[in-house]
Amino acid sequence: MIEVLSIEEPGKVALVEEPLPEVPEGGFRVATTHSGISAGTELTYVKGDNPYLNASWDQALGLFVPGRPSVTYPVRGIGYMQVGMVVQTRSRAVREGTLVAMTYGHRTGYVADPMADRFVELPDDLDPLLGVYVAHMGPICANGLLHAAADLHGPAVRDLGDGVRGRRVVVVGAGVVGLLVASFALQYGAAEVVVVDETPSRLAIAEALGAGTLDFEDDPAVELKRRWRHGLGDRGADVVFQCRGQTRALALALRVLRPQGTVVDLAFYTRGADEVRLGEEFHHNGLTLRCAQIGRVPRGLAHAWDRERLSHETIALLRRRGSLLREHVITDVVGFPEAPQLFADLAARRRHAVQAVLCDNVQDEGG
Repeated sequence: MIEVLSIEEPGKVALVEEPLPEVPEGGFRVATTHSGISAGTELTYVKGDNPYLNASWDQALGLFVPGRPSVTYPVRGIGYMQVGMVVQTRSRAVREGTLVAMTYGHRTGYVADPMADRFVELPDDLDPLLGVYVAHMGPICANGLLHAAADLHGPAVRDLGDGVRGRRVVVVGAGVVGLLVASFALQYGAAEVVVVDETPSRLAIAEALGAGTLDFEDDPAVELKRRWRHGLGDRGADVVFQCRGQTRALALALRVLRPQGTVVDLAFYTRGADEVRLGEEFHHNGLTLRCAQIGRVPRGLAHAWDRERLSHETIALLRRRGSLLREHVITDVVGFPEAPQLFADLAARRRHAVQAVLCDNVQDEGG
């Protein structure tokens, strides 16, 4: 038996027991060591405002169909940042004792099929706590940079930094996605990276990672367009990564761009974007808005930039900047028994975390 995080109904979170199947021929079983929480996506189920609760996704049409929920309560198995130790294997693909990054939801164990389940073996020199970013969250952010590169070079992209190297970059939102995107941009040689947010503690983290910062209330568009000049009537950011699921953040992202610039949007707007104003900067400056969603890479790049390569780029980032991310971005590490209370507190804003991680042994992590 294992324990699985279950959102029983809006506002009610519990741990429930669930039997594990036998390990089939060719499969393996892992015991979870770390499970990262996506405070944006996962809390929408706790709050009850995730679009899948009120509509179904038609894969063939690429449309949400209202009135037929894709997901109903209880919601189990959410979460996409897991690290597990292989404790039993009937596969030559992985050895017992190996740490792997996977996406199987908040549960204390899992039986995997290498033919169906994606896993990334973690190198020995990588902090297992940082391994929560390798399978999915890191590739989400790397894919944002890949979209910026494709915006400049089309299918001729050679390097993940092709869209930021030597350029002036703004990241709107200092959550985990924004901080990882800023870290990628810094690693790949952006001329300047400025993170915009309204929470002083998160701006302090961005500064600790090496980025410049501005508060939402400082009118960043005016500040940066006075600072960044490209030519007569050509001022502002070369590229903006929009990483906050609020309409005013998207509006700011458009305002801060130079003419004919591009916003690469990684945000999840659970309530739509009714307040976005498309008759002003978007129209008059001829701007471009590109959605970077992990379900696909830019057109023409799928053959060269699959999820495995994006995970490899994530590992490279963690090797170079992992100590900073560990110290400043991972703010909360708690044991699995504390998970229901943590989710409830985060959803109710009684507790604030940048990156929270569930762990099988908190003492080993200094928690």
